[in-house]
Amino acid sequence: MCIRDRSESLLVAMLGGVLGVALAYGGIQLLLYLQPAQLPRLDEITLDPIVLVFTLALSLVAGLLFGAIPVAKYARPHLASALKDSSRGSSEGRERHRARNTFVVAQVALAAILLVGSGLMVRTFLAIREVPPGFTQPEQVLTMRISIPEAVVSDAGQVAQLHEQIVRSIEAVPGVISVGTSSSLPLDGNNNNDPIWVEDFPSPEGQIPTLRRQKYVGEGYFKAMGNPVIAGRDLTWREVHTSAPVVLISDNLAREYWKDPAKAIGRRLRRTSQTPWIEIVGVVGDDRQDGATKPAPATVYWPMLIAAGFDGKPFVQRSLAYAVRSSRLQSAGFLPELQRAVWSVNPNLPLARVRTLAEMYERSMAQTSFVLVILGIAASVTLLLGIVGIYGVIAYIVAQRRREIGIRMALGARSGEVQRMFIGRGVALAGVGLVVGLVSASLLMRLLGSLLFGVSPFDPLTYGAVISSLALVALVATWIPARRATRVDPMSALRADG
Repeated sequence: MCIRDRSESLLVAMLGGVLGVALAYGGIQLLLYLQPAQLPRLDEITLDPIVLVFTLALSLVAGLLFGAIPVAKYARPHLASALKDSSRGSSEGRERHRARNTFVVAQVALAAILLVGSGLMVRTFLAIREVPPGFTQPEQVLTMRISIPEAVVSDAGQVAQLHEQIVRSIEAVPGVISVGTSSSLPLDGNNNNDPIWVEDFPSPEGQIPTLRRQKYVGEGYFKAMGNPVIAGRDLTWREVHTSAPVVLISDNLAREYWKDPAKAIGRRLRRTSQTPWIEIVGVVGDDRQDGATKPAPATVYWPMLIAAGFDGKPFVQRSLAYAVRSSRLQSAGFLPELQRAVWSVNPNLPLARVRTLAEMYERSMAQTSFVLVILGIAASVTLLLGIVGIYGVIAYIVAQRRREIGIRMALGARSGEVQRMFIGRGVALAGVGLVVGLVSASLLMRLLGSLLFGVSPFDPLTYGAVISSLALVALVATWIPARRATRVDPMSALRADG
């Protein structure tokens, strides 16, 4: 018997492993067919031979482990008691009941944990989509970077003029709506931070003010990005070329100091404690420079040409990212037209990092989307196993207690009473698993804290949805075999087990 049990366990485990590998292969082919843009390095997803061998080995170990349980049981001194406990006509042994129930509880608990994780990631994904990223309609914006080295143009003022000429030339391309320039774009990973001195809020003597994100822009940048000017106005090319003492700041920086963006207009700040004061002429919307899931940094937008830089000398931003908004981004000839527009101004300027703003946005969401997909798949599979487990336990109990059901029905028991007896058993198992899973999830979800945005690891809505969904599927999985119990014919059951 022991050898047979072990052989059966090995066979079931290996069949399960092969089926799992087949399902994994099918899932990978489905992913490759759908080609979700949010998943990074999609072309590299495959069944790795090492992982395949590990999976099959794990199936073999699982088969040996579970096959050893009956061996250990029947090898004990109380062999007669164990055989009597499992003999025909008697109820199934308590140990097997406990083992089966434990597996069902574990499956439901694991499903609850993964469902909570998936729910939190869904809430994170939706929360991120609701937050203005600092641009609109990214599928209409093409970005590229153009650098003007000193070897091409040495004079700082001429560099700024050349950038304006390039902007004007690109604006003349058919289908171009607007063009803007900036030292960095949202989501591009640029991290240029320096302190600023705010006139209304002097720093303590000897203390350096808080670091702020620094960007250098030209006229029309915010229009091209679709980032609104909340208060005041945008800067002009004339102010760029004359190094006018004007600056723009982000909404969150204005609110940090003056609470109301409108109150920031006309206030002054400066780059160092020695440079002249510069007037704030505009407040613009926040942009998620560090990624869609990260808070928008407080940002200062300087003109690309500054009369007095950190060293007191004129400073110009030679390398600028261009944002070109157009409805022709999908046109095959659009990019060559942009290249010709740039080279008509200066043929020695290459176009680098050409990509759409939508691509940058999707790339910034890749980690969140990948975790969401993986957790969703794992939760779905585990939930399916939990449903099958509950159904199997109740169905097996119904089969084992067929004679008892027949007697109850013969003595006048109502079908509703019989149903409630078995539904109560299944709901109890699911309830225990749900409690264990939710408690475990509340502890484990802290590990997802770095991936969450706009939602707490203990979000009541997510936990409520998981409780409702698991309770519903557990009820259905229990009700089906319980309903079958009410269809047992009393006379047939008594004759079969008599």
